[in-house]
Amino acid sequence: MDLYIPGTNSLKDKRRVVRSIMDRIRCRFNVSAAEIGNQDRWRQLTLGFAWVSNEGGHASRSLQGVIHFLERLPEAEVIDYSVQVI
Repeated sequence: MDLYIPGTNSLKDKRRVVRSIMDRIRCRFNVSAAEIGNQDRWRQLTLGFAWVSNEGGHASRSLQGVIHFLERLPEAEVIDYSVQVI
């Protein structure tokens, strides 16, 4: 998932926002999450999420919950995302 973070003026600002977002997602949805791209850019962020389940539909619904949560965040704007169920 690619996000735009307006209002960050340094990597330190970005890390603060990213840490907050990741902590809330991990606690609320119990998914694995990591920053996987754009680490050197102040206002761009690429996150990856993983959910393990024995039912593809359950995993898909859980990841859709993460997407909807991120789309409602005031501190970040969703630019693009993709979901892959294996």
